Amino acid sequence: MLNTEWDTIDYMQDMGRKGKVVIISGPSGVGKSTICKEIVKRLSDVYLSISVTTRPKGETEVDGVDYWFISEKEFKEKIGKDQLLEHAEVFGHLYGTPKDKITEALQVGKTVILEIDVQGAKQAKAIYEDAMMIFILPPSSKVLAERINNRGRESGDVAEKRLDEAGIEIAAAWQNYEHMVINEDLEQAVNECVQIIEDANSE
Repeated sequence: MLNTEWDTIDYMQDMGRKGKVVIISGPSGVGKSTICKEIVKRLSDVYLSISVTTRPKGETEVDGVDYWFISEKEFKEKIGKDQLLEHAEVFGHLYGTPKDKITEALQVGKTVILEIDVQGAKQAKAIYEDAMMIFILPPSSKVLAERINNRGRESGDVAEKRLDEAGIEIAAAWQNYEHMVINEDLEQAVNECVQIIEDANSE
């Protein structure tokens, strides 16, 4: 859990920030990582936060690009030093968002994109109350199952758990997220997210 007293102080210190926070969430396998990377390519002055995690690195993943892969001991040290904006345990592994880079990016006017799960999004929203929240939906549960299986990163049991969790996340998202984007066609989904962010930045 976050330290409420210090989070309040951090938020007050950050009131002079120039940039905006965009939270992008979605169930595993929905394509949110790909969408986030495409958004960064198409918009200027955007910083995509890289999360830290204790889960094993996938064969095609790159440390410092997809995630920062660290040990559980290192992760807990970061919690103890209040270096994480939010953190959560997902399927037995820890995930968190480093604070320092986000603060730096906001102070120079960048739009900060946080690709985090629903648990983390609630924590981040409590700090950045004006954060925009976008949830990426699959076109159907069948398509999501196919995408998860095609990744080949999880065993059958874990993949099944991810599908069960997806239903819970989607139900929560309808209550907490301002924008819902269906990723049936990647190009269309990216364009929709870009338009949402551009409209917000022009306000």
